[in-house]
Amino acid sequence: MSQRIAISGSAGVGKTTLARALALELGVPYLPEGMREYLESGAPDLHALGLDGTRSLVIRLWQERQEQEAAASRGFVADRSSYDFAAFWLFYRFAEPGDPDTEAFLSSAMQSSRYDMVAIVPFGVLPFVEDGVRSANRWVQLHAHLLIEGMVRRCSSQVVDVSSLSVAARVQELVGRVR
Repeated sequence: MSQRIAISGSAGVGKTTLARALALELGVPYLPEGMREYLESGAPDLHALGLDGTRSLVIRLWQERQEQEAAASRGFVADRSSYDFAAFWLFYRFAEPGDPDTEAFLSSAMQSSRYDMVAIVPFGVLPFVEDGVRSANRWVQLHAHLLIEGMVRRCSSQVVDVSSLSVAARVQELVGRVR
């Protein structure tokens, strides 16, 4: 199995749980999203970092993700896709005309050949839980989700809309698509 699979969607839709379970089922490495780990580490929150600090963090997390994907030669399941990273670049308004970082970042993140499948986990199916890490504003999360979904649909040739409700059913739904 050398499938490169990414799970996409906004915070709180069940990406991490699904990605971990799917990686276990398929026997491939799980690639964490990076931002969750950063925020849960007790590091400064994004507001404290300011725009430039958040921009640098997104670039660093993207570079780490590229290294993880390249190292996983037998396939992987990633919590978030490169298209999520591209959507965040737009969401946080980092894109500036003529900016070399924007050109390099978006050109790399938007490559259509990055994944064999990108699964979009639906927004609003699971109850929204305020966890003190992600934004508690569900409308901000919906905005981010719509940007991510649009970016995935624009860039990926293999998009799967997850329709099952339970984690086990979601895993089986995606395993069926892989096999």
